[in-house]
Amino acid sequence: MNDATRRAMNALQGWVEPNWREFRRERQPFVLILALAIGLGAGVAAILFRELIGFAQFFWLGTRSEQTLTAAAAMPWWVILLGPIGGGLVVGLMLRRISARRAGGVADVIEARAYTGRKLSVSDGLWSALVSGISVGTGASAGREGPIVHLGAMLGGVISRRAALPEWCRRTLLSAGVASAVAASFNAPFAGVLFAHEVVLGHYALRSFVPIMIASTAGSVLSRLWFGPDASFSVPAYAVASYWEFPAFVLLGLVCAAVAILFQLALFIADFAARRIDMPLWLRPAAGGVMVGAIGVFFPHVLGVGYEVTDLALSGQLPLLLALALIVLKTVATAISLAARFGGGVFAPAMVVGALTGSAFGLMASSVFPDMASSGGLYAMLGMGAVAGAVFGAPISTAMIVFELTGGYALAIALLLTVAVAQGAIQALHGHSWFQWQLRMRGLDVREGPHKPLGASVQVMDFMEPLAADAEPVTYDPERGVPALKPTDTLDSALRLLDQGGHDRLPVISPSDTTRVIAWASHVAALRHFNRALVQASVEEHR
Repeated sequence: MNDATRRAMNALQGWVEPNWREFRRERQPFVLILALAIGLGAGVAAILFRELIGFAQFFWLGTRSEQTLTAAAAMPWWVILLGPIGGGLVVGLMLRRISARRAGGVADVIEARAYTGRKLSVSDGLWSALVSGISVGTGASAGREGPIVHLGAMLGGVISRRAALPEWCRRTLLSAGVASAVAASFNAPFAGVLFAHEVVLGHYALRSFVPIMIASTAGSVLSRLWFGPDASFSVPAYAVASYWEFPAFVLLGLVCAAVAILFQLALFIADFAARRIDMPLWLRPAAGGVMVGAIGVFFPHVLGVGYEVTDLALSGQLPLLLALALIVLKTVATAISLAARFGGGVFAPAMVVGALTGSAFGLMASSVFPDMASSGGLYAMLGMGAVAGAVFGAPISTAMIVFELTGGYALAIALLLTVAVAQGAIQALHGHSWFQWQLRMRGLDVREGPHKPLGASVQVMDFMEPLAADAEPVTYDPERGVPALKPTDTLDSALRLLDQGGHDRLPVISPSDTTRVIAWASHVAALRHFNRALVQASVEEHR
């Protein structure tokens, strides 16, 4: 080996070794292996959950297929009515005897990611999946995606906690479980990756992309092996008829924003009203089942996930009046189902309502401008992405889900414009996605940046300075007018007390003996811990 080659090899070694050392120090090889395991586990869980829905549905409609409209049309009216009622009784008894907790969804996952001390337990994930599978399988108007996301996140969170990984690894692996669950549910690997970053993780970082992509790929492969490689919807080869249609796409985006806001308001109002009705908890799902079943007797289109109705809208097979009626009825049925404590998500109902909105808009546009307007099926595809994206505050991943569900990549420009207009309008008029609104009603707001979750999740015990073992005992006397802290108080409350009284430090008292001081919490230590956590959050988002 000559000198030039040796110098080149040394330079290469000096360049590679520090990166490889940092890569190993952060345990990234182990994280990648865990991401693959989580992706496979979440994929299996998504498959089992979909089979659970089919199993529950079989006892009601005699089929495990998602073609519930066709199956319901062949059944007597009383069967249609009894399905949601029976499912509601089962869910109600489960709420009474096993757990009164509401089935988890995407908002719970976002909360667990932002507020790292709030964990998703195995029992929560399994409970949510069981309640939601029975609910959707017996006709409740809800989606399967929220519970699957919750299940995948639970798996990622549990595995990462047991592996004793740093916080950024835990958040990444939780998001990896979400990506796999979305990919397996929709057969949409790209959408799984984007949804995990856009909705759950809240940022795009190269260090997180690789494990999330591995997990999404694993979930998608399992889904395709089990359910087949075909897209969920069979859509004709649509094309934009004229560039003069783009103003119509803008108008459709505005209409979809209004529909998305009304859809969210319906969910909120129904839940608000249900909380004020004096009724035993176990009877609520059955009462909701009576109302949903009654609607389903005349309009079975509203029952279950509703993908067959979406397929009809995308194929342009729904008349205008029926599409307009179903926009209202699907929204009402979904609001009743969730307010009545059925389990399930809102993604599929939002897509159904969006497809119906787009279909109705397209039919009206083609009647006014028959030579310029494309078919109602094309507008249904655009509406599906615009309403769902506006409801969830996830325009990129929602657009990708529509692409992968329909294979309609040729409509990228029209879809992106419609989704962007709807998202911009809902930000201007409403300002919240459905998940953000749910969290805000819990007193949590993830829109203001990482400092809010940090202030609420960091506790005094994380930065207090304990008394030395050989130090003289210190007694706390509340009559001196100096407030005291407890180890479990939050950083927000500690800083508030320190600022209000202008204190340099405050005593931390024992939870079991409020007269004994066990540590001191200084203003400087609190701010140092807070700033360090903010820096770590910034580094995590940019690596």
